[in-house]
Amino acid sequence: MKPFLLLATRAEDVPADEEYALFLRYTGLDEQHLVRVRMEAGPLGAVDLDEYSGIFVGGGPFNASDPEEKKSAVQHRVEAEFAALLDEVVARDFPFLGACYGVGTVGTHLGALIDGTYREPISVVEVTRTEAGAADPLLAELPDVFPAFVGHKEAITVLPPAATLLARGEGCPVQMFRVGENVYATQFHPECDVEGISTRIREYAGHGYFAEGELQLTLDAVRRLPVTHTGSILRAFAERYAR
Repeated sequence: MKPFLLLATRAEDVPADEEYALFLRYTGLDEQHLVRVRMEAGPLGAVDLDEYSGIFVGGGPFNASDPEEKKSAVQHRVEAEFAALLDEVVARDFPFLGACYGVGTVGTHLGALIDGTYREPISVVEVTRTEAGAADPLLAELPDVFPAFVGHKEAITVLPPAATLLARGEGCPVQMFRVGENVYATQFHPECDVEGISTRIREYAGHGYFAEGELQLTLDAVRRLPVTHTGSILRAFAERYAR
């Protein structure tokens, strides 16, 4: 089997390594078949899509809607690399699943309006499948309404016609979409469990996801509902596209 590629952008080793471990667990892949590249650590270089079964993208610290002058040199490089990669991915309808930062990358590629209108604090929210979502193979095992972990400073306000809305939320209208038949992006985090998101809460305290003094409130917020279904999205993707 050709491996899958996981593109990561977290600079902090503890949450970065835990994210990789979570992707391994929920996809059911081993390290030989899920190759990780930490894009923040250096240039991505050429990616030969024919060498891979598909691509995953993890969450990350970058916001597509940040003013250009406030973006670091690393963010500018990573965004340019994603833009070039997605030109080929979308043109070929190559299997791609971006979790959280996938909305920023794929959404930007489509020309979607991305801003802070529908930002969500770190918490558990209820996500609802659309009719198209209920018919999509990645969501087949999920109920019509399911809890999911969120925590983002930006979101898609207007989804372009080229994309198909698969899931929505009360506080964020675009929680998952598909482009073509094989390119996916989620706003929620299908790769997270409560321990993993708690690690991120502690690691990114002071990064603007919650106010000073709200650490314990945020840790409690991700325990308000059990999240048990979203990991199946990653396994369904891996099983569907393994080749």
